[in-house]
Amino acid sequence: MKKVLVTGANKGIGYETARHLGKAGWQVIIGARNEQRALDAIAKLKADKVDVIGWQFVDLSDNDSIVRSAEEITVKYPDLSLLVNNAGIPGDMSVPSYEQTVSDVAATVQVNYIGTFCLTKHLIPLLEKNHGRIVNITVPSLFSTYWHPMAYVASKAAQNTMTSIMAWEFDHYKKPLEIFDIHPGATSTDLNNHYDGPGSHKPDVIGDKIEKVIDDGQRHNGEFIELYPIVDEGNY
Repeated sequence: MKKVLVTGANKGIGYETARHLGKAGWQVIIGARNEQRALDAIAKLKADKVDVIGWQFVDLSDNDSIVRSAEEITVKYPDLSLLVNNAGIPGDMSVPSYEQTVSDVAATVQVNYIGTFCLTKHLIPLLEKNHGRIVNITVPSLFSTYWHPMAYVASKAAQNTMTSIMAWEFDHYKKPLEIFDIHPGATSTDLNNHYDGPGSHKPDVIGDKIEKVIDDGQRHNGEFIELYPIVDEGNY
């Protein structure tokens, strides 16, 4: 059976990605920081007939903890073949960049880039053994006048750079691995206070589309796949 670890899978895009992958035949591992929220998500997924085989503590703010989690995953799920890096934090989106605190920027970069890199790095040997794939849920790196929370976009730009470089290296060093980005577009979740303006979509729609990309049978190494673009609201 195909096994996937989805980080931040207890809610939002992560939950719906896990649900749709499970419906499509994947065995799902829920990555989360909070046990009760993970167990609540598992109960709902199982009620929906999704094959959830467990949950894994993943705290992207703590690199030492991430290493321990990766070691546990390697032992418990030796045939893991897909990592979906979905978990992330928004940073303070309510203020201009020059009013953000250094601590907030550092925390956002840690979770969305450094922590994600750390987890990916320590799971690569397992994924390589299983000819696996890494999918990063992200946003465009380029500046947009319509949506530009600095800490969040900067952290995702670093993550996108990680994807591009790793993809080239996987090919260059002939590693049986694949890594690519998916930009879902504006999605109504608690990360953006459930934004429902122009161009927004519900997590269910996004989870379905992410599953379709993952299961389309094509190689996407190094690609930036945009499900929905950022919409010009004309109010910047």
